Amino acid sequence: MKHLLFALPLLATACGSPAPAPAPTATADSTAADTNSLILPGETHFKSLKQLTFGGDNAEAYWSFNGQRITFQVTNPAWGDTCDQIRWFNPFTDDLKSGAPTKISVLKGRTTCSYFLPGDSLILFASTHLAGPQCPPVPERKPGGKYTWPLYDSFDIFVSDLQGNVRRQLTTTKGYDAEATVSPKGDRIVFTSVRDGDLELYTMNIDGSDVKRVTNTLGYDGGAFFSPDGTKLLWRASRPKTPEEVKEYKDLLKQGLVQPTQMELFIANADGSDMKQITSLGKANWAPYWHPNGNKVIFASNHLSERGFPFSLYMINTDGSGLERLTTSDTFDAFPVFSADGKYLVFSSNRNNGGTRDTNLFLAEWKD
Repeated sequence: MKHLLFALPLLATACGSPAPAPAPTATADSTAADTNSLILPGETHFKSLKQLTFGGDNAEAYWSFNGQRITFQVTNPAWGDTCDQIRWFNPFTDDLKSGAPTKISVLKGRTTCSYFLPGDSLILFASTHLAGPQCPPVPERKPGGKYTWPLYDSFDIFVSDLQGNVRRQLTTTKGYDAEATVSPKGDRIVFTSVRDGDLELYTMNIDGSDVKRVTNTLGYDGGAFFSPDGTKLLWRASRPKTPEEVKEYKDLLKQGLVQPTQMELFIANADGSDMKQITSLGKANWAPYWHPNGNKVIFASNHLSERGFPFSLYMINTDGSGLERLTTSDTFDAFPVFSADGKYLVFSSNRNNGGTRDTNLFLAEWKD
């Protein structure tokens, strides 16, 4: 779940997080070829913008180490994916209008949070398939009820080759293990686990050994990424403070649920020391990712929203200064991820979806 916070059916778990689905918005034809027509007024950091997917819920897109492939999470009945699944493709050469990209999660279940390992021949992801091929249900949202994410206790972290053959199981503890990403140095993995009774961050070696706990504060810690030099971690977290908030958090956790509507961004050394909160914006600030220079962070936020959406992309310095709004859509922009060289940004958006609730992947040429 790293990662989906409040908007998409797909975002029932996430390395980023989802958000409550916004109302459909009439927009341009989703087959439009003009890459500049997708850039909205005020989106000055985009030199060009290309739509990569054309239907369903597509999110959690992460680059290979060589910058030539993307792995992502998708629910798209047209591809036979009725429950979050993992696929990969080349965003520069593959045309996903002509067919589905290669599927990794061939054992079914629900999957989330995929990430390339060094060498780009293996991908890790979390999956519930050991509990059966069925799709575990999304919690019913009652009228007037609060938005929650499910923490499936059958989620474990696996490594697969690019054809879907599982090579290793990295976690075996009881309960939720997911939201795994890999250090640019290629030596460690960071992930979220409930193994010690709370949703905390842990790191481990690439082979699953030497597990170390990173965070120790009550609340949901998740969606973590290593800095470009591998020395620091960036993540989103909730921090219940009042007795009422603490009780609500603990009660939901006992039910395998978490409420992701109040989250801020944190940075610490890779061992958890020198932890600092870098946003205090209110509402949901999530899906953070490092700018390749290591001095800035890009993320999604609805802190200016009155209704829970839109979600827009923002940039902020790692000391919490210099907040800048990057996208101006009136619906949903989230899950921003830079290529290692900083030339491209991939993100998910409801723009240009023909008035549907589709969330697609977009590729921007970036300019600072």
